Amino acid sequence: MTKLTKIALWSLLLVAVPGVALAADGWESSVGMGLAIGAGLAVGLAGLGCGIGQGLTAGNTTAGIARNPGAAGSMFTNFILAMVLIESISIYGLVVALLLFFKMPEIG
Repeated sequence: MTKLTKIALWSLLLVAVPGVALAADGWESSVGMGLAIGAGLAVGLAGLGCGIGQGLTAGNTTAGIARNPGAAGSMFTNFILAMVLIESISIYGLVVALLLFFKMPEIG
């Protein structure tokens, strides 16, 4: 098996085992666990995507300014606009996570 397949299977196992353990508590606990996993994934994947997007944007803008220093002003304006739009994606991920978090039932 490839390394990526092993990582995916172990991740699935680590996510599924608590669901089996909480299955005896009833339906609400498994729903709460699913919402908690969904909230964590929303923030994590939004942050990962934003980090990749910001890194690519900053690297390409820096390379463009190094090649053509005269265009730095217009490139900087577009760079700031792109960073704002990329950052809005992480805010949407946070909003989704908060909506899922406050929808969770109380356990215990």
